[in-house]
Amino acid sequence: MIEIRNVAKWYGGVVALSGLTATIGRGLSSLLGPNGAGKSSLIRILCGLTPPSQGSVRVMGKDPRTSREIRKDIGLVPQQERLPPGVNALEFVAMAASLQGLPDPEGAARKAIETVELDPNDRRHLSSYSKGMRQRVKIAQAIVHGPRVLILDEPLNGLDPRQRSRMAQLFIRLGGEDRCVLVSSHVLEEVQELSSTVLVLAEGKLAAEGDFHAIRQLLDDRPHRIRLRSTDPLRLASGLMGSGTVSAVQTAGDNAIVIDTWTVSPFRRRLPRLTQELGVRLLEVAPLDDDLESVFRYLVARRSP
Repeated sequence: MIEIRNVAKWYGGVVALSGLTATIGRGLSSLLGPNGAGKSSLIRILCGLTPPSQGSVRVMGKDPRTSREIRKDIGLVPQQERLPPGVNALEFVAMAASLQGLPDPEGAARKAIETVELDPNDRRHLSSYSKGMRQRVKIAQAIVHGPRVLILDEPLNGLDPRQRSRMAQLFIRLGGEDRCVLVSSHVLEEVQELSSTVLVLAEGKLAAEGDFHAIRQLLDDRPHRIRLRSTDPLRLASGLMGSGTVSAVQTAGDNAIVIDTWTVSPFRRRLPRLTQELGVRLLEVAPLDDDLESVFRYLVARRSP
């Protein structure tokens, strides 16, 4: 459904994407990466809103930049909010339906608004809606014409837990209807809820791809650095080195040590029992490299030749 071939995008001296190649098929896929990874730049290219500086994209075999026909098969939920002032949800979504040439714009708009669990008879202007409600209106305008390719840029941002779960179920259902649904996110837990094929983007490069379980394994299968503060750091350091679960230990002041481990799960299981055996009380356990940006940087370095 989507073919990306050696795509690069730069703005002046800033490189947003670099040599990106991927194929995205039918069903639900997730584009995972930290803010600034290049997700929005890629989405703009896929929708024909901006050309790649290098390489090519094809959506259902056509160039979205030049094919007016394929644009009618794409639905987009942009990350940015530029909702028109002085209109309600029904007027806004019906306008999107009219632009797509639907024969009954208001009827299609009502159905789409109900699909995202909003009231099509609500006459309040969009400016009075909460962030979560505005997000759902954006989703409604993207699905109103039944697109074959649906691209959603951070669509779960601003939703409460119940709304997030309901919209995730909607994306899963749409992905099962012979469509290509691509959802971008910088939150690992959101992608986990979607249980989709995952493309990991970092520093403008494709860092990893596969089903969520494979990506989760990649994220865990890496060196971890953890700071431990305790009542007896030297005794704890000696015990950890003898446990076979750490590869290096160094003192860090303030009754703390910093450990490196490649086997984080066995280390976590062993640590409580070991401190009890040694008579040492843990005061703090703090991962030093567990943020997504550092994880993605590691994956990029691991993939690079």
